[in-house]
Amino acid sequence: MLCTLIVGLGRAGLGLHVPVLLRARSQALAAFADHPIVGVDPGNGSPPGQRDLLIADSLRQACDLVDPARTVVHLCTPPAVRVEVLREVAALGFSRILAEKPLAGDREALRSLLRLAREHDLRLSVVAPWLHSALTRRLVRLVGDRRLGEVRSVSVIQHKPRFRRSLGSGSHTSAFDVEAPHAVGVLLRLLGDARVHRATGTDLRVGPVTVPRMGGAHLELLHADGIRSEVLSDLSAPVRQRRIALDMAGGSVVGHYAVGQDDDFAQLEITRDGHTTREVFPDDSLRSCLTQAYRDFAACGEGTGSDDLGLHVRTVELLDEAKRLAADEQAAAPPTGGGTRRKEAITHGR
Repeated sequence: MLCTLIVGLGRAGLGLHVPVLLRARSQALAAFADHPIVGVDPGNGSPPGQRDLLIADSLRQACDLVDPARTVVHLCTPPAVRVEVLREVAALGFSRILAEKPLAGDREALRSLLRLAREHDLRLSVVAPWLHSALTRRLVRLVGDRRLGEVRSVSVIQHKPRFRRSLGSGSHTSAFDVEAPHAVGVLLRLLGDARVHRATGTDLRVGPVTVPRMGGAHLELLHADGIRSEVLSDLSAPVRQRRIALDMAGGSVVGHYAVGQDDDFAQLEITRDGHTTREVFPDDSLRSCLTQAYRDFAACGEGTGSDDLGLHVRTVELLDEAKRLAADEQAAAPPTGGGTRRKEAITHGR
């Protein structure tokens, strides 16, 4: 059984991982040690502690609260500072690393991170709820058994209003790093490897304030056999939506991922011969993801990554290419007017 150290106590660490871990620990006792969760927020001070959560002032102090050899580190810092934090974590003897998505912010950071993992025999896994989703499992079966024939195209919509976090924090510097990693991972699982066909991005504008590259992201991929997929993510949308649609030779499939932890149900609609069936089912995908990660960490030896590590590496590569193409297209476009640009800042997950 393994203990937990969460590094980065912002939205991901404190807002998502802690409550989901507490729920998972109550339902999968064999996977988790009977020890409070330990948290540390490098460079940002320490929030007040709470029940079942011990706050350390530093990573070094955290070593006094948990045994590095029996602990999973949740790396919930932003991609821009992840390599630096991972280097410190590895030097203290921690080897089981569960990183927030995306694994890295670009190819250069990805190479540095993987080099660190090899040098320190780290076991890497990535928080990827959509890959552990009950909806994704159903989609994989539908594509695999070919009951609806060949896939013609797939589209994913990931809309949510993200004004306050984008205006107040530099934890992400591109809309491609917020929702798109979920979708790209699923598309690679469903359709195999791909190349970037086209990518565009927009700034977030609120009155006179502009947040560069954080308005939205549009990505088109080309898979084997000419199958096209696209991801459209609008971070200025008025409502949340997480929808995937498959156009298939013998019908169509529409899936709706849960839009929040407050109501973790998914929906699936299958249309064939003019008749549509709809299914609603529980889909606590983040809990499933974390629980499976702990079981895998406990079962395997050191120096290996998760089975999906290659998929996460490829996701970073594709998104890095997409961000480059989107930046080139945006730079070539005529200016759309002025506005105050938010001062860029890097924080540890806030």
